[in-house]
Amino acid sequence: MARMYGKGLGFLAGWLLLRHPVGGLLGLLVGHAFDADWFKSPEDTKTDEDTPYRVFGLTEDASDAEIDQAYRRLISQYHPDKLVGAAPQLRRQAENKASEINAAYDRIKALRKRA
Repeated sequence: MARMYGKGLGFLAGWLLLRHPVGGLLGLLVGHAFDADWFKSPEDTKTDEDTPYRVFGLTEDASDAEIDQAYRRLISQYHPDKLVGAAPQLRRQAENKASEINAAYDRIKALRKRA
C-alpha cells in the first residue's frame, strides 16, 4: 500500500504556511517527494540482494569465521527438518527463511572468492 501521510501533511502545511491554495499544491508536491523516497540516499535503498550480510546481521568487514558461525546458527534455527510436527504455514516460513539464508551465504562466498 502506498504511503499517503506525506502528501496530506504537506498539503495542509503548505496551505497553512502560505495561506493560499498554491501553497497547498507546493506542500502536496513536497509530501509526494517524501512519500516516494526521493530524498533517500543510495545506501538506504539497498536491498538484501545487494547486501547479503544483513541476513546474518553482520557488516562487510566480518571475518570468514564470523560468517560461518552466523550461518550455522541461523540455519540450525530455521532448518525445516527441525519443524517436522509444526503447522504447515510455520514450516513454509522456515523453508523460505532457510532458502534466504542459503542464498545470502552463497552470495557472500562468491563475492569473497572474487575479491
